Amino acid sequence: MLQLAPYAVSESNSRGRAHDEPAPVARGEFQRDRDRIVHSTAFRRLEYKTQVFVNHEGDLFRTRLTHSIEVAQITRGIARQLNLNEDLAESIALAHDLGHTPFGHAGQEALNACMKDYGGFEHNLQSLRTVDLLEDRYAAFDGLNLMFETREGILKHCSRANAELLGDVGRRFLDGFQPSLEAQLANLADEIAYNNHDIDDGLRSGLITLEQLEEVALFATQRRAVEARWPGLAGRKLINETVRRMIHLMVIDLLEQTRANIAAAGVLTLDDVRAAPRLVAYSDSLLPRLRELKLFLRESLYRHYQVLRMTNKARRIISDLFVAFMDDPHILPPQYQSRARDDKPRAIADYIAGMTDRYAMKEHRRLFAVGEIH
Repeated sequence: MLQLAPYAVSESNSRGRAHDEPAPVARGEFQRDRDRIVHSTAFRRLEYKTQVFVNHEGDLFRTRLTHSIEVAQITRGIARQLNLNEDLAESIALAHDLGHTPFGHAGQEALNACMKDYGGFEHNLQSLRTVDLLEDRYAAFDGLNLMFETREGILKHCSRANAELLGDVGRRFLDGFQPSLEAQLANLADEIAYNNHDIDDGLRSGLITLEQLEEVALFATQRRAVEARWPGLAGRKLINETVRRMIHLMVIDLLEQTRANIAAAGVLTLDDVRAAPRLVAYSDSLLPRLRELKLFLRESLYRHYQVLRMTNKARRIISDLFVAFMDDPHILPPQYQSRARDDKPRAIADYIAGMTDRYAMKEHRRLFAVGEIH
């Protein structure tokens, strides 16, 4: 086992669990967290939730599940190089999208609009709510009873108003402290994964082309390097080699810049990490190229008319479901009916957020399609 850096999270400096439990046997506390996340219902549902393309559009496109696994792989690899807690970093990466709605960001935006008068909806908060409350696997407590640092890492963003309701896990947003390096790392590994893999899925779908990507310096430079190394290479091998080199470039840049930041800040302990500025970061030379890549994806892929047609349908499905359940909560499943007696809008948001793409479409047909009577 690798020796952890003194500023890494360990069992000895962790704030532990909300509910005391006997120590795990044959595994560590953060391994236990990872295992609980992988065995959760919410994690399994990620297989049928959108990344960019709605789940039924093709078997080769990424889903929230494959994306989460890819983020975990990148996170764990960098964590090892920095002598951080790999099990914690991997747990955060695997759990970061557990609260995502069906239909990706379009679903989140629609559900947030529906909830605007009831506290809003944000998938990071919902991921935390999922592991703290909604999972029902254990007799002794609600949720998964994860370690504080895992829960902290899942909560990447939070308004002051929401932070005030969350107790210790929201405190850093009020006091201006940073999360652990493991949490900071999982956050940027998420970005590395979706930037590169959305290119791959966009090319596979035909919605973007290699010719368009020649305008993006980060892609074009790596493509030229691949073609110089393997003249005449084309098709999937050319794309895969280029994307692989882009991931490698971003990972190495992040690793080198983070090491430099840690040294410059004189960080020696976990408390030092929390008091320092953000330490896990890209270099100043890479940032403009990353911004160019993000702009290209936003304009050429996420706003492509075929994607927008599906996301507009998704917003309508989410909004229709919310209105129907608000009008008559008795058509909710029994477990959500009981929650709705205490907080109807939030119970409905929990139900809709937990749906997969195909289940949301099926539920919409049940409620609205003429001739559907079951």
